[in-house]
Parts: sequence; C-alpha cells; structure tokens
Amino acid sequence: MVMLLHGFMGTKTSRPLTDIADELEKKGIASIRFDFNGHGESEGASENMTVLNEIEDAKRVFAFVSKLDYVKSISMCGYSQGGVVSSMLAGELGINAVKVLVLLSPAAVLRDNALEGSFGGMTCDASNPPETLTIGDFKIGRNYILTAQTLPIFETAQKYTGPVCLIHGTGDLIVPYQYSERYQRIYKNSELHLIPGADHTFTGNLTEPTKLAVDFFVKNLL
Repeated sequence: MVMLLHGFMGTKTSRPLTDIADELEKKGIASIRFDFNGHGESEGASENMTVLNEIEDAKRVFAFVSKLDYVKSISMCGYSQGGVVSSMLAGELGINAVKVLVLLSPAAVLRDNALEGSFGGMTCDASNPPETLTIGDFKIGRNYILTAQTLPIFETAQKYTGPVCLIHGTGDLIVPYQYSERYQRIYKNSELHLIPGADHTFTGNLTEPTKLAVDFFVKNLL
C-alpha cells in the first residue's frame, strides 16, 4: 500500500499523485489518497491547518491501512508539503513501519518561509503574524506560521533509514531544488532525480516524475 500525500492548497485529486496511483494499480500495487484537514472534501477550516496536524491526519490513515488484511507493507509518496509530512512521519515511524519513501518537490522551504514571513507572494511580520493570511482564495492561520518556524524537518526526517527517491525540477521557483539536495545528504539510502527546467508542479512534463516514482516503488516492493 502506498499512501499518497498531497501538497499545500492541493487535494487528493491533484496531479501527479493521481497519475502515480493509476500506474501503481497497473503494477498490482495498491494506493490510498485522502484530503488533509481544511482541504478538498475533508472537514475543518484551512486556517486551522498546520504541518503537525497534517502529520496526525496521515497517522490516522496509516493506522487504517495497517488493519487491512491484504496490506503487506506500507510506503509513502508525498508531494510538496505532503513531502514534508511524509518525510517527518517516516522518520517518526521508522523503517519497520514505512518500507519505501518517495518525495516529489518536498517543500522543506516552508520553515524558512515562515521565519521570513513570506508565503505565496504574501508577506507578514514573522514575529507577530496575523490571525489569518490569505493566499489567493486559501487562508492559513497564525498557528500555521508559528508552528512552521520551529519544525524539526530534517532532524526528524533523517531518522528514516529505508530507501528514498527524491524528484525535483531545477526550474522550481517555489521550492528550490537545493532542498532535495539537502534531503539526499541526510538520507544514506537515497537517490535524487533532478528534472531539467521542470517547475514545482512539473507542468507539461508529468510523465517523467510519475515514471520515476512508480519505477522506484516497483523496484523496492515487488
């Protein structure tokens, strides 16, 4: 079973996660997608969402699939903020719980963004953020920013010792690919695939990241 975790302002129907789910099915590998709190069809207000309560959401999905009698192992594939959630949860649960980890454009920049008070082109006083900050038609809350400022992203992630595949575009202006390079340095059993010129969402080139992710799962699960 591969848990597919969407990104900030995304949903369970966001690509490339839906593409990856379709291709995994063809290989005989199950997957599960879900909306984090405050996103898509899930309950809750977006301004109450934090990375830490998204980790709690993912833990509940993990507990659910752990009880399914046909599930032999559980792996994770996280995109953007979902990549941060995946990496921290895998670090917390360890290799005995999470067999394989794939991170697409993992948004570890969010801690630095929070410290700078800069999100999606919007800015605020990082030391005293407003109750809500509106990005397009999406709202984040003060607690999201304050929580993000202290997130031990890499410190927690590095506890995971299983196989990791990192996929990032060199043209990503939202999360610079250097954050994936840093992930690779802390993961002893990892490979990094940089896609020349690709942006944060792999616009116009979803085939390559999808194939890289699925091939990695096939190699390590079947």
